[in-house]
Amino acid sequence: MILVTGADGYMGWPLMLRLGKKYPEERIVGVDHMGRRKWVKEIGSVSAIGIRPMEERIQAATECGMTNLSYIQADLTDRRAVDRILSIFRPRIILHLAAQPSAPYSHINGQSADYTQENNNRMCRNLLWALKELDLSHTHFIETTTTGVYGAPEFKIPEGYLTVKTDTGRDTVPYPGMAGSWYHMSKANDVNNLYLSSRLWGLTVTDMRTAIVFGTDTTETRLDPRLQTRFDFDYYFGVVANRFCAQALAGSPITVYGKGEQKKPMISLEDAVQSLANAVDLPLHGEFRVYNQMTVLVSPRDIAYSIRSSGKKLGMDIRIEHLPNPRKENETHAMQMENRKFLEDLLSRSSQTLEEGIDEMMRRLHPVRRVFQQYRDRFMGK
Repeated sequence: MILVTGADGYMGWPLMLRLGKKYPEERIVGVDHMGRRKWVKEIGSVSAIGIRPMEERIQAATECGMTNLSYIQADLTDRRAVDRILSIFRPRIILHLAAQPSAPYSHINGQSADYTQENNNRMCRNLLWALKELDLSHTHFIETTTTGVYGAPEFKIPEGYLTVKTDTGRDTVPYPGMAGSWYHMSKANDVNNLYLSSRLWGLTVTDMRTAIVFGTDTTETRLDPRLQTRFDFDYYFGVVANRFCAQALAGSPITVYGKGEQKKPMISLEDAVQSLANAVDLPLHGEFRVYNQMTVLVSPRDIAYSIRSSGKKLGMDIRIEHLPNPRKENETHAMQMENRKFLEDLLSRSSQTLEEGIDEMMRRLHPVRRVFQQYRDRFMGK
C-alpha cells in the first residue's frame, strides 16, 4: 500500500493518478485537508483550471481504469489522525507532499509565518514518530522538500551533502539550511528532522529537493476533464512560469523584477511526477539520501522571452516590463546545481524542455484567458 499526502494538490493529484496506473495491483491512498483550496480563496484568487471535488476525481479515475485509488480527508497536524491512518494501512511507501508551499504567503504577516512552520513541521514530525512508534521501520519515507533550502551560494550546489576541509583532513556533512523565506526554512527544519530520524532509528528516508515546477498537465490528467489538476497564477501561489503565462494571456505585460537574470532550478510537472513515481522502486537502505529534483536552470528573463516567442505562434503581441526588485537577491546570480544522481536513479531522460512546456501551457491556457483577465489584480501582492 502506498500513502500520498497532499493528494489534492498541484503535484499530489497527478502523482496519485500515475501511481494508480503504474501499480494497478496496489492500493493507493491519498490524504489531504483541502488547505490549498482554502488558502487560495483566502487571498482572493482561484485555480484557472477548474478542479472537481475529490469524490468526482476518484470516480473519474475509476472510469479511466485506475480502480485502486482511495481518499481520506484528514489533518496530519493531528497526531491521533496520523497514528490512526498509519496503524490501519501500514504503508510500505509514504510520499509526503503535503505542505503550505508558498514563500510569499508565509511572509504576509507573523501569523502566516507561524502557521506555515507549525503546519509543515508538525506534519513531518507526526509522520516520522508514527513510523517509529508503530514499528514501521521498513516503510520508505519520501518527502518533497525544496531546492530553496540551499539559498544562493557562489559554488556548485551538491545533492545534499558538503565535503569540507578540517584541521585533521576532510569530512562530509549535511548541507546547512540557508533558506531565504519562512516557508523555505520550514523545509530546512524538515530536512533536519528527516536526517535525525534516519540516523537515530535507521529509517529509509529520501529527500526530494523539488525545484520550481511548471506545467498544466500530465499524461493521466489529460484523460478526462474531471482529472485536471489545479493551476495557480496569483502572486502567492503561482510560480514564476505559471504567473508569467497568466499575465501574457490576460493582456498584461510580463513583469520581471530587476534584471531577472538570476538562474533558478526548474522541472516540468510531468517530470516531477514521473521521478516521484520512480522513487517508489528504490530499495530500502536505512539511510537519509538526497536528490535534487530539477532538470533545467533558467532565469525569469529566459521564461519571459520564451513566453513572448510562444505567444507569437498564437497571434499575440506580448510585452515585457522590468520593475524595481522588491526582493533582497542578486539579480544576476547564476546558480549551479548538481543533479547527476537524480537523473541516473530517477529520471533517465527528461521529457520536456522549458520551451516545450511553455508552448504547451500557452495553448492549454488560452481558452481560459478570461479567468486571468478577471483576476489580473492578483498578479501582484497586497
